[in-house]
Amino acid sequence: VSIAVSGPKGLMVPVIRNAENLSFRGVEAEVKRLAIRAREGEITVDEMTGGTFTITNGGVFGSMLSTPIINPPQSAILGMHNIVERPIARDGAIAIAPIMYVALSYDHRIIDGKESVGFLVAVKEALESPEELLMDGNVKKALEL
Repeated sequence: VSIAVSGPKGLMVPVIRNAENLSFRGVEAEVKRLAIRAREGEITVDEMTGGTFTITNGGVFGSMLSTPIINPPQSAILGMHNIVERPIARDGAIAIAPIMYVALSYDHRIIDGKESVGFLVAVKEALESPEELLMDGNVKKALEL
């Protein structure tokens, strides 16, 4: 998994190697380590090669929506954007609520549309209820309360 990081020479995309074997805390630590290296201009070419999927967050720059571009040879890129308050319909009434647009660009030669939409729905659900993914739905047990 690659992550887009703003560095002194522009956008860098280092790779979190073997992300599937890391805990959430492990992924977080690796993101921090790579981001610091990129921002300090110490990232190497080896650290930026071999990714198959990128996550980018234009929201940190104020972007509300964009179409992320796949960087070959990668197969897909997930763009996350800023969180803003907008009017929404909730229980038949208009309410103000935080929203965030997400965009997924993918190579249709590799990834079927049905699977990509299912992935995007899973991302949406994880963002709306992070305790389900991060704490197996049991906040008290996860926090050892």
